[in-house]
Amino acid sequence: MRVLFLHGWTSVPGGVKPTYLKNACHEVINPSLPDDDFDESVRIAEAEYNGHRPDVIVGSSRGGAVATRDSFIRPVLTGGLNADIMSLSRPMPNRTEAN
Repeated sequence: MRVLFLHGWTSVPGGVKPTYLKNACHEVINPSLPDDDFDESVRIAEAEYNGHRPDVIVGSSRGGAVATRDSFIRPVLTGGLNADIMSLSRPMPNRTEAN
């Protein structure tokens, strides 16, 4: 699955959460978003979406706010998932263990 992962404020690409998704065999697009310019973050997210057409958008903290920004989400017509630290920092079973 192709995932557009939008990191939170003061976070950087390649952190624990996008690495977790990558290690779970997902293709992760993880652009660098500026901390000091929300509108630029939305423009970057839109460009990454348009360039890669991911299956899902995951936003962590501020990245979730970027993902659900009306100017971004309405033209894209896609849903966003706002992932919080707790849900991705807990050990998660692999697919075979969960069944």
